[in-house]
Amino acid sequence: MRLAIPLLACVLTASAAHAQWLNYPTPGLPRTKDGKPILTAPAPKTPDGKPDLSGVWHVQPSGLAEMKRLFGNDVDTVQVPGMEIDTVSKYGVNVLADFAPGQEPVRNEAAGAITARNHHPSGLDTLSRCLPAGLPVGTLLSEFTKIVQTPGLTLIMHELDNATRQIYTDGRPLPKDPNPAWLGYSIGRWEKDTLVLDTVGLNDKSWLLQAIWLPHTEKLHIIERYTRPDLAHLNIDVTIEDPDTFVKPVERHVQWLFTPGEEIFEAICAENNKFLQYSAVK
Repeated sequence: MRLAIPLLACVLTASAAHAQWLNYPTPGLPRTKDGKPILTAPAPKTPDGKPDLSGVWHVQPSGLAEMKRLFGNDVDTVQVPGMEIDTVSKYGVNVLADFAPGQEPVRNEAAGAITARNHHPSGLDTLSRCLPAGLPVGTLLSEFTKIVQTPGLTLIMHELDNATRQIYTDGRPLPKDPNPAWLGYSIGRWEKDTLVLDTVGLNDKSWLLQAIWLPHTEKLHIIERYTRPDLAHLNIDVTIEDPDTFVKPVERHVQWLFTPGEEIFEAICAENNKFLQYSAVK
């Protein structure tokens, strides 16, 4: 499955561009004498002794050289200020980016659906039509993510789509019959210093790839493990399971970078989006 550059341009431009933002210093951070945050400091703790994951984060970009290696030298043909190709994770473009072409662990039925959908004239992709990005794409592009951690509930706020995940850490189980939604239903538990998120109830409308349509079913199950080794980094190990799409679970590791002084924007996708003309699946 190869990247379609025009569709990638659509993905990057369908979300809101960054503008100048008021830069208020994040309170409570250890700082040098000249006021700069000490990013090598230990991870902060909550009153109950757990790592505090709160803050504004940005995914570690894959870098231009890696993006060109994976997706071709013309991957940066279209550049939108604040959404350049070297500001995103390769997994935001293709969650299967680490697999060689033809070696992706995708079931034959799903592969057939991919081929049929990508040649369908409707162009019914998601972001170019102002539909939510869903998981895990929502935190892998240029936009920031904010975590608000409280006892019993952690919020993960996506700048992309203005979407907010509610992670229940009050000991409740996953619902037996969840109402399918773009972000599903998530519970969390602590394993020592790692917050483990368990998500089910995801609808089948979102994409697992943004460059080529990759379907998933409502059996999609995502497990994420969040570990904050120091002030500046958040390590996230993700396992993606869907027995009707994949022959085996897909495991991915990403890192988020702490961005003190930043805040997330209100991002609105306008009706009558004009970037659909670039879609490679129309």
